[in-house]
Amino acid sequence: QVELVESGGGTVQPGGSLRLSCATSIRTFWDVAVAWFRQAPGKEHAFVGVSWTDGDTIYGDSVRGRFTISRDSDQKTVYLHMRSLKPEDTAVYYCASGHIFGIRAHDYDVWGQGLQVTVSS
Repeated sequence: QVELVESGGGTVQPGGSLRLSCATSIRTFWDVAVAWFRQAPGKEHAFVGVSWTDGDTIYGDSVRGRFTISRDSDQKTVYLHMRSLKPEDTAVYYCASGHIFGIRAHDYDVWGQGLQVTVSS
């Protein structure tokens, strides 16, 4: 059974940086897209970014230029590097995997458990 396990969340001050990790047990890691979504209280999942098999990435408008995604194929892990964090980045962050290079939550069929990121002074 495929699992995705996120780590690295926590509390950071505005303007700070944080790196989230998504460790996977995907046997065909080279053949899947891994995306990040976030969910603020009372809101739906919002697209953060996605990494495709060839290294291509797409980012949501609210994070483009501040967040980057990288993949470590040996470790089967995807990272979300966040910088210049703002209070509005506060949310539960999820990684998800699938076979579509998409930006919608229903494009992905395996999800991690989520972890809290809080940006506050």
